[in-house]
Amino acid sequence: MISIDRFILAGIVGALIVGVAPAAAQALPKEGRLDYVACWSGSANTMGFSKTLNALTYEHTGVTRSNLPNSPFDKLAFRCIGMGTNFDGKAGNATVCEAVDKDGDKMLNHFVLSEGRVARTTVAGTGKFEGIVIDATVTTLGPFPAAKPGTFQNCNHQVGTYRFK
Repeated sequence: MISIDRFILAGIVGALIVGVAPAAAQALPKEGRLDYVACWSGSANTMGFSKTLNALTYEHTGVTRSNLPNSPFDKLAFRCIGMGTNFDGKAGNATVCEAVDKDGDKMLNHFVLSEGRVARTTVAGTGKFEGIVIDATVTTLGPFPAAKPGTFQNCNHQVGTYRFK
């Protein structure tokens, strides 16, 4: 049966954090750098069909902390829901994440894991996030031990750029 840690180690859950939150309620520059750490905790519901055929659904929530001063990626709150599969050792995953900043502006992003790669698409944004496109590399910092059975905790480091359409 596939465990929650296997999905985290595969970088599935580790690549699911998105959003932008400016330090002040002002328009973001048309393009810029990002460098932040996102940490989260959640729970999963696993379907263990057999040793080689498994699936799970999950939900997690968390926050971000930027490594750049006055970054538009500092102190976001986010929530993600998703589903992962493992069919004879081939892992797949699809996740949708919503991030919100202190002003209530939001972003919606879709992540798909296939053949070890994560494709990230910004679906929509409200307010200052309307039209944003993010290109980032994600490095998983965990996995961390489970705080209680059926839960997971993890962090990732994201570095890249953002721009507006």
